Amino acid sequence: MFSTGQWIFAALFLVAFVIIMIFSYRGDIQIHQKFYKGSYKVLIGFFVFIALLFVIKIFFKR
Repeated sequence: MFSTGQWIFAALFLVAFVIIMIFSYRGDIQIHQKFYKGSYKVLIGFFVFIALLFVIKIFFKR
């Protein structure tokens, strides 16, 4: 399905992408701490909402 060259390219691209993302995040860490303080609460709320939807789906399925 994929050639060896395509697998090598995908692996190298993934490694380069992760390295660049790490360097980018480290450069912006002060800005993230200042402007996105408490954003984890939104993420937790999102997961709770999704879990609630699944519970409602299971409850009404019976």
